[in-house]
Amino acid sequence: MRALPHAARAYVLCAVLAGAYCAAPAVRPGAAVPWATTALLAAVHAVGSRVRARWPEWCSPVLLAGAFLLPPAAAALVAVPGALLARVERPPARARRAWRAARLSLAVWAASCAFAALNGPGTLSALWALGDGAQAPAGQVSPGTPGFPYALAAAVAAALVLGLTATTLEGGVLVTAERQSPRAAWWGRLPGALAPYLVHGPAGLAMAVLWRSPYGPAAALLVLLPMYVCACGFVLYRRESAAHQATIRALVQAVDIKDRYTRGHSERVGRASAMIARELGMSGERLEALRIAGILHDVGKLGVPTRLLRKNGPLTPDERRVIELHPEYGDEMVRGIGFLGEARAAILHHHERLDGSGYPYGLAGAQIPEFARVVAVADAFDAMTSTRTYRRARPVPTAVEELQRCAGSQFDPRMVGALTRALDRHGWHAAVTADAPEERGNVPAEPAPPLVRAAAPGASDDPGGPRPGTGGPGGGP
Repeated sequence: MRALPHAARAYVLCAVLAGAYCAAPAVRPGAAVPWATTALLAAVHAVGSRVRARWPEWCSPVLLAGAFLLPPAAAALVAVPGALLARVERPPARARRAWRAARLSLAVWAASCAFAALNGPGTLSALWALGDGAQAPAGQVSPGTPGFPYALAAAVAAALVLGLTATTLEGGVLVTAERQSPRAAWWGRLPGALAPYLVHGPAGLAMAVLWRSPYGPAAALLVLLPMYVCACGFVLYRRESAAHQATIRALVQAVDIKDRYTRGHSERVGRASAMIARELGMSGERLEALRIAGILHDVGKLGVPTRLLRKNGPLTPDERRVIELHPEYGDEMVRGIGFLGEARAAILHHHERLDGSGYPYGLAGAQIPEFARVVAVADAFDAMTSTRTYRRARPVPTAVEELQRCAGSQFDPRMVGALTRALDRHGWHAAVTADAPEERGNVPAEPAPPLVRAAAPGASDDPGGPRPGTGGPGGGP
């Protein structure tokens, strides 16, 4: 525990002492503990923790079955062997194992106490007696005894107590050891952490019922088979998601390295796109897809010659035509990435304009995909509010006024309104994207030029990023 902060050491020590105190009644002389059941459940949990160490929660029904079948003190012992034997990927290993054992022991003890408080054991005894049929003594089950629905409700409540206790304890470690804010450590994690236990509760109840059935523990363990399959699928999903994020990061880093003028621009456009999406009522997969669309909108610049992207002077008409190919380059680059979905349309069409004067295809109005209309607004807004080597950033209110002025001709008014509402609610904090002094040369900083020039109808924002003297708008490439 030498690597842990003092507050974290004290927190873990208190958790270990509390866990030992809760489990102590089970080892006192004369305690009525079904040791065979306790040992078998502990062994199953230990094996499960080793088999699927990256998602040990898949065998939470074993812990819940212990909470339903055993007294609270004995139930607290079920988690200890698995926690102590599980793999630890980061030091200090001993402290992490002790903490894991204490956390799970306290969580299972709390779940067992909750189940007992709800008369869950009595309901289970009635169910076992009913299951025995003719073997049950006459009058053992009274007509008023709660049935299976009550047992299920008690099991789900106990499972939620287990999840709540474990998540709350884990949040304390994040605060004391990793210096996370209490809001992030607790409130940000609780909803997602508790959801799986709505499934674990019924599974643990099924194990408990089958454990005392004529079929015995062997039948009860079959409940873990679908849980294991789900765990394998979940781990594969997480790996695939991590691979997707790594792909996106690699593409964005490549663009940032190539075009020093817009370093960091992609991440901010993704953030602004997500803000607009939330205001439009998007959520879940569509919200994430739109965020990715904003991040990858300029990936086609990888196909544009670097000398054009880094040119400090005005672009010639031929150079402009070359750079205006970058949306099509981007679409070709991501064609084989299936998980992008609607994001591809934004990559291809984010330079289209509502009046049909954009590129690459001159689409107008509703012909432009919704994702592209969102990213176009987010792209122009970030370009105007970011400081670059050739000009200073515009204030956010000025940029919003410019977007509103161009709404209906260049931008979708609905998207502009959504961004305006989001900024009023959340504000905007753009990072400075100016290059290091040694990369700036002698280009003087100057105010951003107007977004649309009345003297040049149909003119687009400089596709390579506005350069001094081009008269291009504040929109990004």
